[in-house]
Amino acid sequence: MSDKPRLQWLRWWWPVCLWAALTASFSTESFSSEHTSSILIPFLHRLFPGVPVETLALVHYLVRKSAHVLEYFIFSLLVVRAIQGARRGWRIEWGIAAVVASAGWAGLDELHQAFVPSRGASMIDVGIDTCGAIAAQALLAAAEWLRARHAGADSTLDTRARGV
Repeated sequence: MSDKPRLQWLRWWWPVCLWAALTASFSTESFSSEHTSSILIPFLHRLFPGVPVETLALVHYLVRKSAHVLEYFIFSLLVVRAIQGARRGWRIEWGIAAVVASAGWAGLDELHQAFVPSRGASMIDVGIDTCGAIAAQALLAAAEWLRARHAGADSTLDTRARGV
């Protein structure tokens, strides 16, 4: 028996595994708030010298939370792509599975951060991550709805053109 059918899942899931490893690396001490602020705040201060440090700290906070949304937006897209495999379209059950998987990974990621000295676990971050995953699936659902609507409009036009 060939190994090809047994390894077919890898074609769809390797990007998910790679992205999961990347998100886990963001949970290390190297990406703690203290480390990123030591880079981002001085950079922002040079760009905007008259802006108060408190405002720069707020921008730093918002950048970090936006990164959570983006990380899990992408993770959710990769998961739904893996679930979809060679099939076309988007299904609600695939979207739900992608959101659940994303929320689960976000929870594990925060659990990991609980054991990193300069980090801490936050259920708020799990919620932010899950919002990113939901946003990705909402975008895919909207795209699928538009595709189906467009396909329906085309079939209506085809029927009219044929005089049916």
